[in-house]
Amino acid sequence: MFIWLASYPKSGNTLVRALLASYFFSKDGNFDFEVIKNIKQFPTSELFEKIGVDLKNEKEVLKNYIKVQENINQKNSVQFLKTHSYLFNIDNNPFTDLNNTLGAIYIIRDPRNVVTSYAHHFSMSVDDAAHQLVNSINMGGDLTSEKPSDRTKVYLGSWGSNFNSWKSLKTPGKYLLIKYEDLISNKKETFLNILEFVHKLQKVKFLVDNTKLENVITSTNFEMMQNLEKEKGFIESKIDKKTGKKIPFFNLGENNKWENFLNTEIIKKIENAFKKEMLELGYL
Repeated sequence: MFIWLASYPKSGNTLVRALLASYFFSKDGNFDFEVIKNIKQFPTSELFEKIGVDLKNEKEVLKNYIKVQENINQKNSVQFLKTHSYLFNIDNNPFTDLNNTLGAIYIIRDPRNVVTSYAHHFSMSVDDAAHQLVNSINMGGDLTSEKPSDRTKVYLGSWGSNFNSWKSLKTPGKYLLIKYEDLISNKKETFLNILEFVHKLQKVKFLVDNTKLENVITSTNFEMMQNLEKEKGFIESKIDKKTGKKIPFFNLGENNKWENFLNTEIIKKIENAFKKEMLELGYL
């Protein structure tokens, strides 16, 4: 069964993965880029290729989402899976089902800060990034790419539709909303909420290893992760197509303040598009 770590891109998903991976998959709670590999991404082409799905046939890929998840679930254990997909049902092909899904942690971030981080990560203008947030787009699907993950389409939706779709899992005890801003301002308490949720989903007693917890909190400090990327590199950082150089994944962190980067036109565009959601979340 899966516990999904879902979000729109550049919303704090990697930080949540780092916290969970360090706590559950390391001996002492100290983070490194190897331990985060224990939490896989979905979808990726490798998962579909394992069961013989033709990646060039989009309809065939959609029809096999559940089959791929059933194949992963043969391990018969609770697993975390990261996704940026919205919780879709396309032509009666659902993203997942309750036979495979135990619950979901949805990570949300002020879209005005998402747009600046998104622009940096994907090496595009802030205008283009704002256009993508506001409109329903897909990532990947590039059959010519050398990266297998790029060859599998990720159905993002817009920032708002992505957020709203996962709320459909809001059955008692199945859904936890985590705000990126809370992770930054009060990481320990927010992570304890995540741990409690994970234990409740699995119906096991909530006991915390406090020594491990402190190591997790300390080793996932933004500056430490940024320095680790400079020293060892991070596989999830993108290549700038213009320069051919890697774009730092850990860029500004909490210093990414939209007020310093966005013009009035883009601010209004985002706020008008997502007024309902931003009011609900306390961003307006």
